[in-house]
Amino acid sequence: MDQSITFDLALIHRYDKAGPRYTSYPTALELHEGFGDSDYRVHIDKSNAAGGPLSLYFHLPFCDTVCFFCACNKIITKNRAHAEPYLTNLLQEIQMQGALFDSNRKVNQLHWGGGTPTFLSYEQMKRLMDATRQHFNLHHDDTGEYSIEVDPRETDENTVAQLRSLGFNRISLGLQDFNPAVQQAVNRIQTEEQTFAVLDAARKHGFRSTNIDLIYGLPLQTVDSFAQTLDKVLEKQPERFSIFNYAHLPTKFKSQRQINEADLPTPETKLAILQMIGHRLMTAGYVYIGMDHFAKPDDELAIAQREGKLYRNFQGYSTHSDCDLVGMGITSIGRVGDAYSQNVKDLLLYDDLLKQGKLPVFKGLDLTADDKLRSAVITQLICHFDLSFANIERQFTIVFADYFAAELQALQEMETDGLLTLTADKIQVLAAGRLLIRNICMVFDRYLAQKQQQFSKVI
Repeated sequence: MDQSITFDLALIHRYDKAGPRYTSYPTALELHEGFGDSDYRVHIDKSNAAGGPLSLYFHLPFCDTVCFFCACNKIITKNRAHAEPYLTNLLQEIQMQGALFDSNRKVNQLHWGGGTPTFLSYEQMKRLMDATRQHFNLHHDDTGEYSIEVDPRETDENTVAQLRSLGFNRISLGLQDFNPAVQQAVNRIQTEEQTFAVLDAARKHGFRSTNIDLIYGLPLQTVDSFAQTLDKVLEKQPERFSIFNYAHLPTKFKSQRQINEADLPTPETKLAILQMIGHRLMTAGYVYIGMDHFAKPDDELAIAQREGKLYRNFQGYSTHSDCDLVGMGITSIGRVGDAYSQNVKDLLLYDDLLKQGKLPVFKGLDLTADDKLRSAVITQLICHFDLSFANIERQFTIVFADYFAAELQALQEMETDGLLTLTADKIQVLAAGRLLIRNICMVFDRYLAQKQQQFSKVI
């Protein structure tokens, strides 16, 4: 498989409009409050009947300080005692959810996100993992993919060793940018020594994979300054990079109002940074997975993509398409059976519902046949950059050219522009179209027209 990209400035300018990141289809905007505890339980029963492994996500929302760019669901506090009542409730949810899932179903994937998961003490983290092992069927031989997001400012070698002892074998380090002026502008002061000490410790203690998170488009960034950050990280050769486009949406995310908009790089500078990123990483031997992600050719994501086994869910790209995703903690989103569900966002309501013996679900969506069909199409395109009509026709008993006649007509302009090729039996995304894969997927999105203003630009 060709995993390269071509940077075509004219095409990017033409197609750079707002659109979803497609960690799900339909997107989380379609979840509604008419879906609750009883609906979720119905889908758990259906999921158990179908069987298969599980993926678990735990949301740990606490952070010591606020990063101005952050769009995550977080709680800013320096009082570590605030984590204790939340942990008590999370353990209660784990017990309740675990009792509903078939105990024979192995947990092939587990992820702690946030917030800052290492805001918790080791004793608290151990209680959380022990409870998870008590109520769910985790692997004991390190074959599961158990990952955690860490802030190097809240992590040291001792913490890394503790995480490894708890069963984690993959680690993602938040960095964003090493430039001191940029760090000051976004309120995230983080040294190279802190960051690389954690990366080195992860390798020393046997973590199978390391990922570095960077963001382009932050205030005061230039092509040269970001290249310096990238070059420093490349010397360490992490297995994966996640390099996100900063979406400045201050009306939606309060912390972003602290950013001086006059300091944000121009659209032209952002594109120049993106072009530099692609050139530097591909020259260094990384391949483009898609949607801001790069990996070494021998990384599991790159291998899964070449073998047609890559998947995408609320945690991003994954090799576990066969897993139902169970989300736990406030704001967490999951997919179980043929439904998406999301937990409440408020700590007090989370506490109240659990005390009533109710699962803290407040939104969800029952997937229609059309939703599942379009999800399969979008997932295949965004993961593998091609789509065989015959595979979709066999799976969903449709005639692709008839069902998607309007969409195929809309794709003809993209074909003329060199983003893809259309034949009677498939769509093939070309190197120039891979950076714009969101645009291609948007053609198949039935919900998009009325919601487009709520998404960030694709580039």
